[in-house]
Amino acid sequence: MTAAIPDVVGPLQIEAEVVSRRRVGAYHHLTLVARGIAEQVLPGQFVALAVGGPDSSMLLRRAFSVYRARPSGAHGGTVEIVFAEAGRGTRWLAGVEAGDLVDTVGPLGRPFRVPETPGAAVLVGGGYGIAPMFALADSIAAAGGRAHFVLGAGSADRLFGVVEARRRGGTVVVTTDDGSAGTRGLVTDVLPDLLMSTGATAVYACGPMGMLAAANRVAVNTGASCQVLVEESMACGIGVCMTCVLPIIGDDGVTRMTRTCTDGPVFDGSAVRFTDVGTVPADTFGAPIVHAGGS
Repeated sequence: MTAAIPDVVGPLQIEAEVVSRRRVGAYHHLTLVARGIAEQVLPGQFVALAVGGPDSSMLLRRAFSVYRARPSGAHGGTVEIVFAEAGRGTRWLAGVEAGDLVDTVGPLGRPFRVPETPGAAVLVGGGYGIAPMFALADSIAAAGGRAHFVLGAGSADRLFGVVEARRRGGTVVVTTDDGSAGTRGLVTDVLPDLLMSTGATAVYACGPMGMLAAANRVAVNTGASCQVLVEESMACGIGVCMTCVLPIIGDDGVTRMTRTCTDGPVFDGSAVRFTDVGTVPADTFGAPIVHAGGS
């Protein structure tokens, strides 16, 4: 049984003031005054930011998982995100300064589900995908459980949150593809041993789709549950444009093209048809019927 999600006002659209933006390794850490949003954010939810300024031709928002939300403080409610420069939108965002305003919508999406009496859990993050896991770790600890971490990246400069993870007292394992920090290899190389040594029965993961698929396979093979926060591209963030759909197996066993932004971004790992991502499987509900002979 999982804890009930509290009633919320719902997503808000506000002009969020930039408190600070600073470099953290290969990433940017952005703090926004987001009163009304910060008070509602649950672990795993995201915000959608308009980029480029009021005269920009970039019409689509950019979605970012929430790293940390503070309902109160010197600046009132604040929301923090971590991002990498990957295109025009994030390059613009990497240039904002304190006092600038960023049109922000949130909180959006469905959060992680934490059992009312959790045991040990392993939280897996690839690169800055670990950022939304810290709020989840706090929720697990508040419910009486304990969080352990696996943090992975291509190289040491692309790791995020190692010190913060260690402050939480659980086991922390670091991996890098090139061996520049921690163990050389992938997060899933060390995950089975960590599940065994900690007795964890739950895996939570955020990162590239291939990593999520591998983490889910490890969880299934060890009898652990797995929830994944997918990083599918989202254009609107509110379920209108249908650009973020994934093939998801429902409780009835039927596959449907499901919107990541409204029905996710957190899913049960075993419900995601990872090998079919980017396609519409033939057995999907409502999929086009292809007749023999092409007619």
